Amino acid sequence: MIRSWMARFMTGRYGGDHLNVFLIVVYLILYVVFMFTRLVVLELLALVLVIVSLYRSLSRNLERRRAENTRFLQVVRPLWRKWAAFRARTHDKEHRYFKCPNCGQMMRVPRGKGRITVHCRACGAAFEEKS
Repeated sequence: MIRSWMARFMTGRYGGDHLNVFLIVVYLILYVVFMFTRLVVLELLALVLVIVSLYRSLSRNLERRRAENTRFLQVVRPLWRKWAAFRARTHDKEHRYFKCPNCGQMMRVPRGKGRITVHCRACGAAFEEKS
């Protein structure tokens, strides 16, 4: 009963997206910091974030909300990719990573092979590295 009512209520509304999730996470962080510091400014900012997130979720202007989310993702995706690549490099114990001095392309070679000549697939440059 409540589920069908909610489904009818949300019909034609935008719902959740990556930007809304980000706003809610920032809200939670601000609220936790507020609980320890009791700075009213943080509470007000957290309240504004919740209101904006709810407004975006319940909005019927789908195109505008999609455009906002697209702009947000254009900013966040490069940062997210860099973070994911950094985590992969730091957790990979079987390979060493090098940047090509000519074009900057990242390359992966197996660890423990001693001094090897690495050939860049992107620009064809060859350089010697210790793996």
